[in-house]
Amino acid sequence: MAATLVRVERALNRVTRPALRISLGVVFVWFGALKVFGDSPVAELVHATLPWADRGVLVPVLGWVEIVLGAALLVGRPIRLALTAVAVHLAGTFLVFVQAPSLVLTDGNPLLLNGNGEFVVKNLVLGCAALVLLAPSGQGGGTDWANRKKSSGS
Repeated sequence: MAATLVRVERALNRVTRPALRISLGVVFVWFGALKVFGDSPVAELVHATLPWADRGVLVPVLGWVEIVLGAALLVGRPIRLALTAVAVHLAGTFLVFVQAPSLVLTDGNPLLLNGNGEFVVKNLVLGCAALVLLAPSGQGGGTDWANRKKSSGS
């Protein structure tokens, strides 16, 4: 049983990090393209977060930045820079909770997110994905089935 689990873990270790990087890249290219072509459902959130910026410039420029970051993730170069920029960008999306809370909260209650709030909060997962990819690939990952004690019930 332990040998099978080790083989499965090794197989997963080979594919999961690239799959995570590629899926994050696809999301960034896709959402960026929506901004560039004027079809983004979050254009109002972006503008409300940075109200001093010209909406007609801000949203498409942000879209191009997202496309470039997504492309960098897809090709894997420059990966550390791209992942750092992605993490910072995703953290910045939470500014809407400070700048325009009425657009993300129901009745000002931080426990009652509306659809926009849920859309922003999902960036926690995307940001954590970027951080996981930034971490060295042998550090703290995996279960290490080969070294588990037999007394643990496995």
